[in-house]
Amino acid sequence: MSPLIVSAVIAGYFMLLVIISYFTGRKSNASSFFTGDRKSPWYLVAFGMIGASLSGVTFISVPGDVGNIEFRYFQMVLGYLVGYFVIGTILLPLYYKLNLITIYSYLNKRFGIFSYKTGSGFFLLSRVIGASFRLFLVAKVLQIAFFDAFNIPFWITVAITILLIWIYTYKAGIKTIVWTDTLQTLFMILAVIVSIIIISNSLDLDFSGIVKTVKTSKYSSIFDWDWKSNTYFFKQFTAGAFIAIVMTGLDQDMMQKNLTCRNLKDAQKNMFWFSIVLVPVNLLFLSLGALLYVYAHKAGIEIPKHTDELFPRLALGEFSIFAGIVFLLGIVAAAFSSADSALTSLTTSFSVDFLNLDKFKDEKKAKKQRTIVHISFSVLLFFVIVIFESLNDQSVITSVFKAASYTYGPILGLFAFGLFTKLKTKDKIVPFVAILSPIICFFLNKYSQIIFGGYKFGFELLIINGLFTFIGLLIFSGRKNVVN
Repeated sequence: MSPLIVSAVIAGYFMLLVIISYFTGRKSNASSFFTGDRKSPWYLVAFGMIGASLSGVTFISVPGDVGNIEFRYFQMVLGYLVGYFVIGTILLPLYYKLNLITIYSYLNKRFGIFSYKTGSGFFLLSRVIGASFRLFLVAKVLQIAFFDAFNIPFWITVAITILLIWIYTYKAGIKTIVWTDTLQTLFMILAVIVSIIIISNSLDLDFSGIVKTVKTSKYSSIFDWDWKSNTYFFKQFTAGAFIAIVMTGLDQDMMQKNLTCRNLKDAQKNMFWFSIVLVPVNLLFLSLGALLYVYAHKAGIEIPKHTDELFPRLALGEFSIFAGIVFLLGIVAAAFSSADSALTSLTTSFSVDFLNLDKFKDEKKAKKQRTIVHISFSVLLFFVIVIFESLNDQSVITSVFKAASYTYGPILGLFAFGLFTKLKTKDKIVPFVAILSPIICFFLNKYSQIIFGGYKFGFELLIINGLFTFIGLLIFSGRKNVVN
């Protein structure tokens, strides 16, 4: 694909986002940035959350990782359903009952200010890492598709990508995100479907042929019953459930969208329909991965060392120009869908949890402070991505979930202790417990094969991390009971 086509596609897509931002931001105020005026239609939020949940990681890494772990990622997807049920029946009622702007405000009501800041602080760390991983992946694709042709350094690609996102989110925040996520989800799913059709035409396959090819390929194995394996079914399934709870239900980024719905009933509709649709969509991505490998082998194309590069290299270098354009739309949509909401949620959490901007009576001053925070997080993401680019040596999706095991674990433990006990813990001790738990997990994971006779921890390390936090809070709890 020529750089001119690539730039035209990106520019055209970006203009759509700016137009949406203009219309959603016309009647916005300081509160709209954080809450979306609580008027979002539930079905719009549900559809948009699919794109935010999938992101560029799913769009590229899931198909690429099929060559490494086959369809075993689907075991986690099945676990997601359990997690989303817990969110819809336990967490959402709590958030709406307390009328929260940021979900970590609950920790202040339940334990105190130190627990509140600890929960919010770990979210900020988690989301900076997660958003950086996702943006890194997309910046790499844009580098291959466009910027390499002009010998433009990777750091400039990253800077431009973040700047584009900042431009259409700084004014209306979550109110804009709810609408742009819908457009982005549409483009992402269409890109996968079109890619499958193009590959099937190249392999001369009809629908039944596609199903048979995927099913009989060596990549379609879903279940792993080896208890020592990283992809053992019960480890993956259980981890999937808890990852859904922490990376959606205990994540300000995802919950901020849910809290823009008109009421609890709408928010629950959104969550349940979103979880149902997400399963076949993930299966679609896995099927695309199998077809990519089948196509590459039949065409005699060498598989890249980093499997994340397989889909973009085939779409941009081997398929038709139309296929390349569709892929670009999909990956750009995936990038902006996850990154724009991450930037908004980071700004919201810091502004509300640490600066209390939601309580400012001077709207101009609040807006000025929020803008400074928005810019600051944009700069922070830039530096983290550039650092990660120099260190990356494995599949990005593995990196994201591995990081989540350490950073979301304390949040899981805090909320679990608050929801399932009526004990009051020592608030000032909470930060130390939350920091110590990931450190213990790190060494436990490092020496697990020696300690447990060859056992390797997978994503279930998240649960262990949360358990250590829970136990630490229990040790320092007093006899004074509280009412949730």
